[in-house]
Amino acid sequence: MLNNSIYEFLLELRENNNRDWFHANKEKYNQAKKDFEFFIQLSIEQIKTIDPRLSGLQAKDCIFRIFRDTRFSENKTPYKTNFGAFLSAGGRKSRFGGYYIHIEPEACFLGGGCYMPAPNVLKTIREEIFHNPLDFKNIITNKEFSKHFPELYGDKLKTAPRGYPKDFEYIDLLNYKNYAVGKMISDDIINSDKYLIEIENTFKALYPLNQFLNELISDV
Repeated sequence: MLNNSIYEFLLELRENNNRDWFHANKEKYNQAKKDFEFFIQLSIEQIKTIDPRLSGLQAKDCIFRIFRDTRFSENKTPYKTNFGAFLSAGGRKSRFGGYYIHIEPEACFLGGGCYMPAPNVLKTIREEIFHNPLDFKNIITNKEFSKHFPELYGDKLKTAPRGYPKDFEYIDLLNYKNYAVGKMISDDIINSDKYLIEIENTFKALYPLNQFLNELISDV
């Protein structure tokens, strides 16, 4: 189970998102961070049986910082009110497809794939789908995949990407800006012993998409 220290800290931080409170409660943060890191390492050990690319991965390399970059944001609160980790070969900054775990009271989710891929990666993905559309379509319409992820995540282009014919039969598959997915998870599941099972089932369904993406990205 996810340790209670994580939720308790995030709930308090949401109500006290300022540096004075954070520094006064640094011990609580350190404990919550330690417990989250332990949980992510457990998740890695579980998921690597599905996706061998995660072998040798360390939780500390996957977890995102809690400190927000407020330079270009209207929201000037200094801290994120979530813990997040991206599990992929190379860690949180990896260009490869992976698995994302997001813990935030009333807003937890699981997801993955390639979010905001670099232009050359995005071009490579689109090229492969253009030449072999059914390979990709069969993955995202698979019954088990669709049960967890009814649709891909994020905005789509309103017209065909530059260089592709508008009358291409599967043009909708090329219009995605992200080849990623997400799925909300209830707090009841998060705070129960069913959560690791939920992670395993969800990411097992996600694996074929990551496998498709990562075989392409390896050659970029």
